[in-house]
Amino acid sequence: MQSLLLRRLWPDSGSVSLRERIRSGSGALAGILVTGLIGGVVAHHGAVGPALIAPMGASAVLLFAVPSSPLAQPWSILCGNLVSALVGVTAALWINDLFLASAIAISVAILAMLSLRCLHPPSGAIALTAVLGGPAVHDLGYSFALWPVLGNSVVLLAAAIIFNNLTGRPYPRAIKPTPADHGTADRPATQRLGFTSEDLDDVLKDYDEFIDVKREDLEEILRRTELRSYRHRAGRLDCAAVMSRDVIAVAPGTSLNEAYHLMRAHHIKALPVTNDQAQVVGIVTQTDFLDKAAWAAGRPTIGVRQRLRLAQSGATAPNETVKDIMTAPVKTIAPEASLSEAIIMFAGQGLHYLPVTRSNTKLAGILSQSDVLAAMLADQAVLEAATDARQPV
Repeated sequence: MQSLLLRRLWPDSGSVSLRERIRSGSGALAGILVTGLIGGVVAHHGAVGPALIAPMGASAVLLFAVPSSPLAQPWSILCGNLVSALVGVTAALWINDLFLASAIAISVAILAMLSLRCLHPPSGAIALTAVLGGPAVHDLGYSFALWPVLGNSVVLLAAAIIFNNLTGRPYPRAIKPTPADHGTADRPATQRLGFTSEDLDDVLKDYDEFIDVKREDLEEILRRTELRSYRHRAGRLDCAAVMSRDVIAVAPGTSLNEAYHLMRAHHIKALPVTNDQAQVVGIVTQTDFLDKAAWAAGRPTIGVRQRLRLAQSGATAPNETVKDIMTAPVKTIAPEASLSEAIIMFAGQGLHYLPVTRSNTKLAGILSQSDVLAAMLADQAVLEAATDARQPV
């Protein structure tokens, strides 16, 4: 009984590495220190109120320990803290009873944050501070919302953006790119496996509670789990058993016209690009010719748009060669990788061809979606034949 009670009280959360714990603590140290120092300068010269308020400590926990949370995004901290401060000041001005003013301030702040989609738990403490802060806060009136609340929030947020990105943790969370639209009614490949986005939306609607994870991140986690499960269940073949070994490859300095004619002559739609050591440095596909090359008198050339793209990326001046349109860096797969891993890469990243490389990045072969499909169908046929042979007649 006691063990069951302890398990209920102990949080059921994923383990965090020592490196991540140190990074979170160091970020909070830097963020609060910078916010306090800047606040001290502003408060000393402007006489605008406290240099630093306690709720910033709670905001620091979110910004540096769980920066991927929807509760820790810039809109949440800035709008949540500002709105809650305004609500708290209003409650303090109009309601004399401190307990009633505190309760109403918290209640209205939560309602406002949920309505404005800027829920930020430390903002509740800001609303309470506006009511219970005493004369030092009450004398500021609505200017309390600008300083120290908004001022502290902006400085702490700036520190979080700089620190998180410098330590390799993207913040704020970027919006995931929309899968390429092929102009058809078909869903992206990953959405044809298992549940649909609409299924997830319906479940979340039925759940009807705030979940501390972005909907896009939740879907990504579920889809990766589904693909990983599929990888465990599917196929025993590896890429080496299926890949094309007699690969037509080109060098970065191969002319566009020569590469194009190679593709046509061999009836292929992708050419790995290798250097003098046979190491894969890119891939040029039919799509690259369509999207990045211009055509003049039936010959591929480099148009104005592609020249501008190359100039913006800092590439060398184009000279009508493969390096001017190839995709680099290129996704590759090892010969010993299972076909199910290749399926995940094809489906999850929208690829059609995968160069197969050894550990030294030298080209060993190339794998296409059709290669994988044919192999898996053949593998399934062998399994069915074996099953039939074992059954009694």
